[in-house]
Amino acid sequence: MSKYARTLAELKEKAVLFWPREILEREASVSILPLLLKTQEKFISILNLSDSSPDSWKKLVDISDEIKGNLFLKHLMVLSDLGGEALNKLPPLKNYFKNGKMNYVWREKKYKYQFKVIHEKIPLANASLRADGKGLLKGYSLSDKMEDVIMLLLHGASSIGNTLPDDVKGKCVIGSLIGEPEALEKFVRQSYIRISRQVGGATSNALGQLAQDFVIEKLREELPEWLFKRNGKLPGVSHTGGETETTFDVAATSPNGKHFGIEVSFQFTTNSVIERKAGQAEARRNIIHNAGHWICYVIDGAGNINVREAAARTICNYSDCTVALSASEVRHLAEFMLEKAFA
Repeated sequence: MSKYARTLAELKEKAVLFWPREILEREASVSILPLLLKTQEKFISILNLSDSSPDSWKKLVDISDEIKGNLFLKHLMVLSDLGGEALNKLPPLKNYFKNGKMNYVWREKKYKYQFKVIHEKIPLANASLRADGKGLLKGYSLSDKMEDVIMLLLHGASSIGNTLPDDVKGKCVIGSLIGEPEALEKFVRQSYIRISRQVGGATSNALGQLAQDFVIEKLREELPEWLFKRNGKLPGVSHTGGETETTFDVAATSPNGKHFGIEVSFQFTTNSVIERKAGQAEARRNIIHNAGHWICYVIDGAGNINVREAAARTICNYSDCTVALSASEVRHLAEFMLEKAFA
């Protein structure tokens, strides 16, 4: 194929697979799930290597570049279903733990943990714990507050001699899985499958809009005289026999009146969107070519490239130009558009 109409194998060489940090930083509130899924393997690895003592995870987190203290904490908060809002509603832990000390059992031995700060009533909301989107993207080392909450989330279920509410205590079970690699991995992966289904759709939609904005922004830098419209239409292109004009993620028009439809798909988990785009690809290309226009695709993300391979391959087969989601790749798209518009 040409340098623009790539095969899936050629596209894979350019793919970034996980959301570019430049996009995530634009809207931190929707960036948490992609970041958690991206670091899931490292999180599991840290826990699996923390089987020498109930707090040996700390040494590994302290030296990790990929998972800072607040990100490790966020994994535990999400997996235990005890977020900052729920934690912040707890009265001072000294009301539950005598002298602010947690006695617990780990691998049939008794241990004690003295809370450093959270035995008093202090803020435990996401922002205070640096566990919000903005804090997670920046990354923060372990603080005393983070360590306290982590120990509670890991070992609260096996704590003894306290009055911690059952609905909270029953969720703090992850520490009991340390030293049981198969059980731990199954728990984490199944939990994230559930979480992805619950929030993945809304997150994908929000990030999808950011991806479209990113493509438009980078194209405008390369083609400042062109017109770009999100959810735009191309003259003479309809999928209902002329009754309804076809909408494209991005519609581009050159200064000399040439038109390009651009579809953008970036999925970090499995998703049906690319399947729909693939099902329309052949007919859409034929209609667009008959109208004298071009069709281009921006395809990336582990869910598309590594999981929905058949759909991605179909799109590559019926695309005039296929690129990944990065600044350099969008420049490649701009080169194609210039070449065709002014040939």
